[in-house]
Amino acid sequence: MKGFSELGQLKKALEQKSREEREARAREQAERARREREARVFADAMKGIEPIKSTGRVEHEPQRPPATPRQRELDEQAALQASLSDEIDIERLLDVDESLSFRRPGIGSDVLVKLRRGHWVVQSQLDLHGLRVDQAREALTAFLARAVKREQRCLRVIHGKGLGSVGKEPVLKGKVLKWLVQRDEVIAFCQARPTDGGSGVLIVLLKALT
Repeated sequence: MKGFSELGQLKKALEQKSREEREARAREQAERARREREARVFADAMKGIEPIKSTGRVEHEPQRPPATPRQRELDEQAALQASLSDEIDIERLLDVDESLSFRRPGIGSDVLVKLRRGHWVVQSQLDLHGLRVDQAREALTAFLARAVKREQRCLRVIHGKGLGSVGKEPVLKGKVLKWLVQRDEVIAFCQARPTDGGSGVLIVLLKALT
């Protein structure tokens, strides 16, 4: 009796498996028929349409420039310009000699010696010839800001000898001296050597970034 029972269970299992296989084949056939119908519909819809020929070009999305806090930069620049006074007395801060010079407290005299001798390579230059006082102040402010951003240390500022001004007086020279003294990033400056412009040019040294 046990053997007949086991045979019956085996028969049921085989029948169940056979039924599942038929159902799986039926699903596959139905799916295949669906895909074929969709392919025929698509082919009918595309009749008479020619594919676009490839040009071989790749279209790249234009790179957007990085956002810059323009208004903040303008505000900071305006504040810096307003803070540069033309009225301060700097005579006691300058070394009155054949190479009018300045160095901040804590900066050794050897720094000025090296600056006069061209120890540091001039990395950027600003020519203030022909500018009004307010234009020159703005130009110098922007020039120093760019130099700091680029981590430049040695600069040349051409203020001229005043030969083209009324009374042949170097108006900008005195202004530039006062402006430079008020900028914290300026640690020293001196008059250029005669071969580099002499009394119409200043060589400026900025503090090193740490």
